[in-house]
Parts: sequence; structure tokens; C-alpha cells
Amino acid sequence: MDKIMICIIGSGNWATTIARNVGRNVINSQTLDERVPMYVYEEIFEGRKLTEIINTTHINAKYMPNFELPPNIVAVDDIVATARDADIIIFAIPPTFVSSCCKTLLGKVKPTAHAVSLIKGFERGDDGQFVLISQIIMRQLKIPCSVLVGCNLAHEIAHDHFAEGTVGCRDQKYYRVLHDIFKSPTFRVVVTEDADCVEICSTLRNIIAFAAGCSDGMDLNENTKGGIIRRGFLEMLQFVDVFYPGCRMGTFFESCGISDLVTSCYANRNRKLAEAFVRTGKPLSELEHILIPGHEPLGPVTAELVHHMLKKKGLEDKFPLFTTVYRICTGDYPLHRLMETLIKAREDIFHPLHTFQL
Repeated sequence: MDKIMICIIGSGNWATTIARNVGRNVINSQTLDERVPMYVYEEIFEGRKLTEIINTTHINAKYMPNFELPPNIVAVDDIVATARDADIIIFAIPPTFVSSCCKTLLGKVKPTAHAVSLIKGFERGDDGQFVLISQIIMRQLKIPCSVLVGCNLAHEIAHDHFAEGTVGCRDQKYYRVLHDIFKSPTFRVVVTEDADCVEICSTLRNIIAFAAGCSDGMDLNENTKGGIIRRGFLEMLQFVDVFYPGCRMGTFFESCGISDLVTSCYANRNRKLAEAFVRTGKPLSELEHILIPGHEPLGPVTAELVHHMLKKKGLEDKFPLFTTVYRICTGDYPLHRLMETLIKAREDIFHPLHTFQL
């Protein structure tokens, strides 16, 4: 029986962190190939090719300089050569590069391959709604795509601090293997089949993290931030129930849901951006280039796309926090409307048959 081959597309700090876990977990496995190719966009770092540095020192000197990779992680500068023979293709690249990478790989990977997206983000669809990264990969490569999301920060996992992740798996035969390749003694992984909900949670939490950052910028108290998290969590539940019916309630209480939400409201680039937006009065377009260079401001962008979806259904008033964040970002609402929203928001009561009063 041929062993399952795994590859990793990406070489940033998150890709490198996961590569350490995967590399350790496949060694001496009876079912997994020990060699794990990792696609590295070739660049010169301190006078040497980055692939050469990684393959000789086993350290990603540019993105994770203080952590050693297992020797079975092999840096490759050709994305097709990296993925050609893989049975599991792990994507850990910025969302803006997903489509171009998939176009390069189309027809060059095994038709039986299974993708896993570790990418937090989305693309803007032609209809103005967001398109999940896993959907883009599935549509372009014509293979199933699972997702790994959760309450995890790359540097904390690399330091072997406790962290959690949720795998939304779209093929039951990969349940065990995906759990086994990502886990570590300090990284707890739970697998569920509720892949859409897992990924949507990681998208919606950006809006709530932005609201939390606004609260921090206004020096509001911790109870206010707690109210933002509670109200935001409720609106996440409602949004998924309206636009992605059939998702499981239990998924929201996994790491991808409430845990990731709380962490994002205290340690997240969207929170940081919002706080600076309030304290400096500078426009978001200026701050994003200073505070999050190379990254799209997912809080404001998500709020815009979610507002578009709500408006089409006439549901803006049913999602007061999401609507308020959008209108603060556009300048239509003053900052104090955030507090007013928390005070005046109608309480929707969850119904045990998995429906909401809307």
C-alpha cells in the first residue's frame, strides 16, 4: 500500500509553524510518507536563496528565524513539483494568491488529492458577496478542500504554548489523518464535518474584532468589550442560520467559534487597526499600509460584504452590531453609536429547533 504524501503550499510564519508539526508527525508513520515538500517562493535573503537556507540549515531564516524545521521538510521553489504527487495539499498562503496558485496547479495535481486550507480570509464574488477560500480551491482545482481554523497564533504554537484548532473535513476518510498530521502535545485539534461553518466563523469574527478595537480606542471598560463579544457571537449565529442553514450549533463552541472570537478581540490585526483608527483619526486606507502592510483590512472589508448580503434580504436592522461597524467604517455613524447599539439592540432568543426569531 502506497503511503500518503503530504505537501505544503506556502512558507510564511504560519506555513512554517504547521510544517514543523506535520514534519514531526509523519516521521516513522506506517501510512504517511516521511518526505514533506514545502513550496517556497524563491527570494534572496542575506545573499542566499531562501530554499537553500532552509534545506541546509533547516531554519526559515526570513519568516521563522528562531525555530528549527524537521529535516524531512524539503523546500521546493516550483509549486507544480511540490504538489504533483501529493495526496494531501495544505494551503497556507495569503488569500490574494490563492486563485493564481490554483490556476498554475489546475490539471497538475492528482484527481484524488485532498486540499486543506489554513487561510483566513475570502475573495469578493462577482455578486458582491464573499466567497470562502475553500470554495475557490474546490472550484478551481476540482478536488475537495477541508479547512483548519481556530484559536491559534503561529508564534504561540511554535513556542509550544497551548492552542486549539478545528478541522472542517469534507471527506470522512481523512478525519483521522488530518487530526494526526496537525496535532502536537500542546496543539489540540478537533475534527468536524461542518466545514462551511468552521470557515465562516473565522471570517465573521473580523467584524467583531474591529468593534472591540474601537472600544479599546475609546478607552471603554472591559464590560463593554464583553458586551461586544456577546452581541457579536449572537449575530454570528444568526448570520450562519440565515445564509448557511444546516450548520451545527456545536461548531460555534469549538475553537473556530467562540475561542477564536475572544482571542481576536484581544490579539488581532483588525483590533489593532480599529484602535489606531479611533485614537489617531486617520483614515483606514492610510493606517492599513502602516499597521498591516501586505494584508487586507479584513474587518472593514468583511463588514462591507456582510452588509451587502444583509441589505439584499432587508435584514440590516436585525444585525445591529454588524451594521454599526460597517457604518462606522464608512463614516456614516459616529463612534458613540457603538455604545448605543449595545444598549438598544433587541435580544433575539435562540430556538432549540435551530432557528432564530428574525
